[in-house]
Amino acid sequence: MSKAQGKAKQLKGKVKETFGKVVGDRRMEAEGKAEKLHGKAQEIVGKIKKSGGR
Repeated sequence: MSKAQGKAKQLKGKVKETFGKVVGDRRMEAEGKAEKLHGKAQEIVGKIKKSGGR
């Protein structure tokens, strides 16, 4: 996992969330939110790895 992959996943999640809101698809909106959170976690792990932690 890398910081860049986390950022990309966050962006993808944001797009999915926004699209879900626009079309009224609550499931897609929720999936987008979850993907954004997963991307944020992935980004944090990437930062930790880069700084020398585990």
